[in-house]
Amino acid sequence: MKKLLPCLLALLLLAACGGPAEGSAGQENTNPNTTEVTAMPALTLTANGQRWSVTLSDSPAAQALVDQLPLTLEMAELNGNEKYASLPAALPVQASCPGQIRAGDVMLYGSDCLVLFYESFSTSYSYTPLGRLDDPQGLAQALGTGGVTVTLTLSS
Repeated sequence: MKKLLPCLLALLLLAACGGPAEGSAGQENTNPNTTEVTAMPALTLTANGQRWSVTLSDSPAAQALVDQLPLTLEMAELNGNEKYASLPAALPVQASCPGQIRAGDVMLYGSDCLVLFYESFSTSYSYTPLGRLDDPQGLAQALGTGGVTVTLTLSS
């Protein structure tokens, strides 16, 4: 009986809380006091005639980047593992040290420097994550060893 009492209390508490939340199970949320969560759009990154899909982080910085699209950036080479360019306007910063960079990571350094990594390596620098290429295959070859023009657009 002592084991049954906590289970019954838990069931009563669950019943008192009600069923599924409003807006769940594919239903539209009609409660004006809640904030609607929208999915981040996908981007397309183009360089030297090749295209990659970019999945954005769900963050204020990524949303602010979307607000600047479309963008064509002249990216410079740095350290044989990344390309970087200044953005037209600063983005919100939530920097942290990822420890490990992966080829295909798209990050923000400072508040207005977009960085596209084409090699994987360890780092002690701090970045704000913006997104990641879904499949970075061929990225290093397409970007080459010098500067490169990169275009970011919303995927259609």
